[in-house]
Amino acid sequence: MAAAAGRRSNSSLPAGYVEDKSKGPMLRFQESLPRLPVPTLEETASRYLKSLKPLLSSTELANSTKAVEEFIAPNGPGRKLQEKLVARREDPKTKNWMYEWWNDAAYLSYRDPVVPYVSYFYSHRDDRRRRDPAKRAAAITTAALEFKKQVDTGTLEPEYMKKLPICMDSYKWMFNCSRVAAKPADFPVKFDPNQHKHILVIRKNQFFKVAHEVAGKQLSTAELEQAFKRVHELANSQRAPAVGALTSENRDVWTDARAVLLSADPANAKALEAVESASFVVCLDDAAPVTLEERAHAYWHGDGQNRWYDKPLQFIINDNGTSGFMGEHSMMDGTPTHRLNDFVNDVIFNNKLDFSNPEVRSNLPEPQAVRFVVTKDVQAEIDRAVKDFADVIGQHELAVQAYQGYGKGLIKKFRCSPDAYVQMIIQLAYHKMYGKNRPTYESAATRRFQQGRTETCRTVSEASVAWCNAMASAETDDKTRVELFRKAVDSHLEYIGAASDGKGVDRHLFGLKRLLEPGQEVPALYKDPAYAYSSSWYLSTSQLSSEFFNGYGWSQVIDDGFGIAYMINENSLNFNIVSKGQGSNKMSHYLAEAASDMRDLLMPTIEAAKAKL
Repeated sequence: MAAAAGRRSNSSLPAGYVEDKSKGPMLRFQESLPRLPVPTLEETASRYLKSLKPLLSSTELANSTKAVEEFIAPNGPGRKLQEKLVARREDPKTKNWMYEWWNDAAYLSYRDPVVPYVSYFYSHRDDRRRRDPAKRAAAITTAALEFKKQVDTGTLEPEYMKKLPICMDSYKWMFNCSRVAAKPADFPVKFDPNQHKHILVIRKNQFFKVAHEVAGKQLSTAELEQAFKRVHELANSQRAPAVGALTSENRDVWTDARAVLLSADPANAKALEAVESASFVVCLDDAAPVTLEERAHAYWHGDGQNRWYDKPLQFIINDNGTSGFMGEHSMMDGTPTHRLNDFVNDVIFNNKLDFSNPEVRSNLPEPQAVRFVVTKDVQAEIDRAVKDFADVIGQHELAVQAYQGYGKGLIKKFRCSPDAYVQMIIQLAYHKMYGKNRPTYESAATRRFQQGRTETCRTVSEASVAWCNAMASAETDDKTRVELFRKAVDSHLEYIGAASDGKGVDRHLFGLKRLLEPGQEVPALYKDPAYAYSSSWYLSTSQLSSEFFNGYGWSQVIDDGFGIAYMINENSLNFNIVSKGQGSNKMSHYLAEAASDMRDLLMPTIEAAKAKL
C-alpha cells in the first residue's frame, strides 16, 4: 500500500526518532528507524493457526495444531531457531534480519523471467496537450530528472506512514542501476550518477545514448524533444536485432546468453555498460494502444523486444502519445516508483516545472547509437528468447475492470477502510466464482523499519468466510450480513496492522526455516501440507492508488491463481486481473458484481446513521 509523503515538524516526532542532518534531508531519520522485530513464537503460532481455521477441515486443523505445538514446545525445534533469529536481529552489523534473505529468495535467486512474473506497470492518464510522442517523452524525462536530482542530492523529503518517517534506503537503487543476470543468483549494480549523465532510449530495438546534461547544464524540455525526434528519424530506417529480448529469458538462460554476447566481440561489454549505467530508460514504442487492456499489455510486457527488462525504471511512450511505466522489482518495491510516477505526472499536469523554454543549444551532441555486435550465435539466443517470450505471454490472460459505480468517497460514507472494503470485494468475487475462499496475499509495507520491504497480510479469516457464505445464502437477512461484513473488515484491519508492525506470520516462519542447518531434520510444521497450501496465493493482491493512473498491475504468482492489482480513486475502482487461463474476464465480471452487491447492502446504513444524528 502506498505511503503518503508529507512534511511535518520534527518536534512532533515520537521519542526515539532523531534527525541526523549530516545525512541530508532524505536520509536524516534512517539511523533512528527501529529495526524489524522478531515476533515471539507464541504470537506467530497463534496468528498462524487462526489463519488456517477458515482454510482447513477439522481433521487437517488438528494435525496442523499438533505440528505447531511440537514446534514451539519448551524443547521443540522452534526454540533454538528463535534464539538464532533473535541473535541475528541483535547483531549490530545487521540492520534488518530479513533484508538479504528476502532479496535473495524472492528476487535475485528467482529464476523465472522477470517479465511477466516479477515486473509491474503503471498506465498514465492521457496528456491532451502532448499527443506527439517526442513531446510527451520530453516532458516525462524533464520531470523524472527533477526527481532524480532530489534523490541524488539527498534532498527528497522522506515519506511518512501513520505520521512516522519510513525507510528511504531503497531509493539508492532507483537511478543509474541495473539487475545483472548471474548464477546461482543475480546481483544489482549501481553506477556513479556524476559519471553517467545519460538516459537510454530504445526505438525499433535500437539503443541510443542521450546525454541529459551537457556542459554542466541539464537539457531543457525543448532540447530533449529534439533528441527524441532525432531518435525517431535515426531508428526509422530499419529494425535492429532485438538484443533486449535476451533480458526476457529465464535468468539462467539469460546468464549463459550474456556470456555468449560478451564473448562475441569486445565492443559488447562497452555497449552493455552504456545500457546498465543509464539513469533510466525511455522506450519509444511503435505501437498505439487505445483500450485499457491494450495499454496494460504494452506497459506490463510490450512486444518483448523494445525493452531492457533488467533496468528498474522504464518509461514507455507510444506513437499515439499514450504513456506508462514498467518497474523491475528486485531491489525496490512499488511505493518509491509510485511516488516517482505521481511526481512526474503531477508536475506535468499542474505545470509545476517550466516545460516551455523554446531555446535549443546549437552544440548539443547527437543521440549516440549503442551498437551490439550480433554474431550467428548471439542471433540464435535472440531468436530463442523471442519464441520463449511469445510462449510465456501467450499463456496469460489479462482483463481490466474499470468500475465507475463509486469509489473512495462513498466507501468512507459506509464508515469503512477503503482498502479493507476492496479486499472484501475481491473475497466476495472469488466466492461467487468458486463457491469457496482460498489463501489470499495482500502486500503490507514494513518500511517504517530500517530496510523494511513487505510482509504478507493473510486476508482470509473466519469472519470473511462467514460473511461470503452469508452473501451467498438466500436465508440470511441484510442486517446479519452487514454485521458479518463489519467483523470481516475488523479482522482484516487487525491483521494488516500487525503485518505492517512486522508481526505477520509468513516472514517470521520463513526466517526460522532459513536457519535450519544443512542436514538438520525439517520440523513437522514445514512438512505439514497446510503450511504450503496456506501460502499458495490463489489471490495475490495489492493497492497503489493515483488519480494520474488509469491502470496498474502485475502477474499471478501460482498457476492456479490470480494477480489482482487495484486502485481506489475518489469516484472509481480499477482492477487489473491476470491469470494463466483461469478466466480473468469472468473474474472481472464477478468483481463488478461484488462491488455493486456491497453498495446495495451498505447504502441503507448511511440513511440509518443519518437518522441517529
